[in-house]
Amino acid sequence: MLDSSLDTGRPVALVTGASAGIGAAFARRLAARGFDLVLTARRKERLDALGAELSAAHGVVCQTLAADLGCTKELRAVEDSIRQCDRLELLVNNAGFGTRGSFLQSDIDEQELMMRVHMTATMRLTRTALDVMLPKRSGAIINTSSVAAFATNPGSVNYGASKGWIISFTEGLHLELLSAGSPVKVQALCPGFTYTEFHDVVKTEQENSPKAFWQSAEFVVESSLKGLENGRLIVTPGWRYRLHLAVSGLAPTFLKRRMAVSAGRRMSAFGPAT
Repeated sequence: MLDSSLDTGRPVALVTGASAGIGAAFARRLAARGFDLVLTARRKERLDALGAELSAAHGVVCQTLAADLGCTKELRAVEDSIRQCDRLELLVNNAGFGTRGSFLQSDIDEQELMMRVHMTATMRLTRTALDVMLPKRSGAIINTSSVAAFATNPGSVNYGASKGWIISFTEGLHLELLSAGSPVKVQALCPGFTYTEFHDVVKTEQENSPKAFWQSAEFVVESSLKGLENGRLIVTPGWRYRLHLAVSGLAPTFLKRRMAVSAGRRMSAFGPAT
């Protein structure tokens, strides 16, 4: 739960998945812009260290809330914190993780947990934030998706599907807000390969991917915030990714599916169902 130290008059941003990577980069950039922060992630020690660093560097208030957004009780605690924050100006739904390997051989409980973090938590925190933002007619929400949302690939079936849901959800919400005449902004952020712990966890080998496609978390965050200022609904950082998506969008569906199956076979993504 939040305490009264946030009553400074400054705008407040709440960032999920804030202990490392893109989430931590958001926290650092927003603190530098003068936001007080509510930082949430599973790792309390890292959150507390980051909060102390940013408070000392920028003179802002940083409150931390350790929470696993895949756990219903802990997700509700974050919702309650949002309800207490009447100066909330920005919500960054950044928490997430990936799995690697065939859906047919994966741990179904882990797959379900990923869907809860990517989809249920994003939906519920967004709704709660809007309850705060709409009456005061100001605020913005950034939902972190991925370039993986634009492709369907063997070996990451639910990851791509859940990230695609984030884009569809954000776009639909954008249209609802426009229809209602609300100035509250929403954005789907779709980064590609980013230097974070995320790719270490899913064992992506950087040496097997073109270096030109790897980006810093700081670059991704700056692209997102610039896009938000310019009212861009979907932000894909880096011209190489935008070009790749534009070109791949011209390919016929049957060809893209054939290429995906071929790639899946080369990766030995599928084995016998167990």
